Amino acid sequence: MSATAPTADVRPPDGRWDTAYHAPVLVDEVLESLAGSRLVLDCTLGGGGHSAALLETGASVTGLDRDPAAVAAACERLRPETDAKFQAYVGNYAAIANLPDLRDTRFDGILLDLGVSSHQIDVASRGFSFRDGAPLDMRMGADAAADAATLLNTADEKELAWIFREYGDEPRAFRLAREVTRRRTTRPFVVSDDLVGAIRAVLGPRSGAPDFARLFQAVRIAVNDELTGLARALPDLRDRLNPDGVLAVIAYHSGEDRIVKHAMRDWSQACTCPPLLPRCECGGLSAGTVITKRAIRPQAGENSRNPRARSARLRGWRKAA
Repeated sequence: MSATAPTADVRPPDGRWDTAYHAPVLVDEVLESLAGSRLVLDCTLGGGGHSAALLETGASVTGLDRDPAAVAAACERLRPETDAKFQAYVGNYAAIANLPDLRDTRFDGILLDLGVSSHQIDVASRGFSFRDGAPLDMRMGADAAADAATLLNTADEKELAWIFREYGDEPRAFRLAREVTRRRTTRPFVVSDDLVGAIRAVLGPRSGAPDFARLFQAVRIAVNDELTGLARALPDLRDRLNPDGVLAVIAYHSGEDRIVKHAMRDWSQACTCPPLLPRCECGGLSAGTVITKRAIRPQAGENSRNPRARSARLRGWRKAA
């Protein structure tokens, strides 16, 4: 039985990789980027949509996710393939060296689909959304140091301002940080309404869902150490590629995309000498080639079917043979 055989959980035809757990984005584009890869590492397994599509091409897939619920959902979906061509682990791609079974494994293709899954957003108890009464949690896995409530109640004003500015592109970051620290002196931040109230107090009554989404995302990124973890992980993932292997990354946040873009560009440069040297002295060779001249975005049809795909950007890089 194929891992993609129709079940009650799958929504054909244009969303055939979607399940009630998660709708993967840019699936066809990912398959094109990783075409020919026999051994693939799916670093952000989610509901297993990308892995199901890759398995159908004949690839063997190793899935990884820091969320045990995601791994369980993917294994249930891909059970027919579990013993043959699919295996999954609970773990953080930024700490893959801590998984003994994968410590020395190399791959022909590696996929990173950053951000959060549909399931994580839709389940109120996970605390990723700003719906009324949702707990301020936002942890993707047990490896997160603290939940969102703890961060908002303990971080100093300078750290909070940095989070709102750098991760949320908020021009009034210092005012918002001051409002958070002021409010928590009388009542701790516990649920989404507490943070929404602080945002409205600073941004005004016309602030709405886009502002809440942007600033809740900033807190989520900080809670899960997403950007620093990504920057730390990329060189390790690059080195786990076999010659001619491909790294494909889907980013949803400008900070994520910037890190990926700069890393792939730097890896593709042959010379690493300072720019003012009259001639090359390092004798460096390019580690590989960027295979996406510019980020690939979802088509209009996909955005209509899955609005959460709108901010997705796919970049690919091929390791030198």
